[in-house]
Amino acid sequence: MDNNPISCFQLGKYFHLDGKQLQEQYKHHISNYRHWDQQEHAAEWILYPQNIGRHLSIDETSLSNDELYTIVTNKAAKGQKGALVAMIRGTQAENIIEVLKKIPERLRNQVEEVTLDMAPSMNLAVERCFRKAHRVTDRFHVQRLACDAVQELRIQYRWEALDEENEAIKTAKGKGETFVPGILENGDTLKQLLARSRYLLFKHKDRWTSSQKLRASLLFERFPRLREAYYLSLKLGIIYRTCRTKEEAFKKLALWFNEVEASSISSFKTVVRTVETHYLSILNFFNNRSANASAESFNAKLKSFRSSSRGVRDIPFFLFRLANIYA
Repeated sequence: MDNNPISCFQLGKYFHLDGKQLQEQYKHHISNYRHWDQQEHAAEWILYPQNIGRHLSIDETSLSNDELYTIVTNKAAKGQKGALVAMIRGTQAENIIEVLKKIPERLRNQVEEVTLDMAPSMNLAVERCFRKAHRVTDRFHVQRLACDAVQELRIQYRWEALDEENEAIKTAKGKGETFVPGILENGDTLKQLLARSRYLLFKHKDRWTSSQKLRASLLFERFPRLREAYYLSLKLGIIYRTCRTKEEAFKKLALWFNEVEASSISSFKTVVRTVETHYLSILNFFNNRSANASAESFNAKLKSFRSSSRGVRDIPFFLFRLANIYA
């Protein structure tokens, strides 16, 4: 049972047993939970220094009721046994540092690279605990910022379209007329065009369907600044895909900064300022092209395990089972 994320309720149903009673029997008698050496502090943190490796990921996840935990995993384990290095309650840098410093310095100094997001607490914790490691900002979080900037502009135009339609409806009523919205070539109204363009703006243009190509053409014809924002987002992705060295990426990013500055899109200027703040850790991606995908994958496995357990009522026991599988 420890090596398979199946709940006692599922097992009990299969064997026609009382799942709750089976869980209590497993917790107190069958498993080794009562003798677990981390039980006393499990609700606050669990730590497995022996699982540390040269390449780590750090991320956050929610167990229950939006209770956040910081997770440190070893990439070499590929999400299997030996992957879990630490789980620490909360995301405050001081708490993370306090727990991670329980790992012998000799082991911490062996870490060469840590992938993470742009959270200041994560950056500070990695900087203090793994002094010899390169910090690598996950490319997904950088590109998502650019996508969010595009979506912000789309939403702004959508609200304007809604206001214009509401005013037109009000004017028509005042005249005793029936308001008839304009219908575009693809059958959308203007506000529908802006609402239904959400997903195509996340995709590369080469992956658009025929209906999305028509919708994009109608959208960009009416909102050229949205077209400009979309292609700025694409160019950032191209830098990540095509550049092979930090030097090449540095030059391409500088040119991309110039394009953003020449544009009139304020949300992208915020993206540039954020990228500049994390410049060194973003460029470290081009050393080994490391991403935080392993942490996201582990997070997905944890959520699946949580779902199979029908939520998390007893956090220490849940973490005990999680540790048996992944630590």
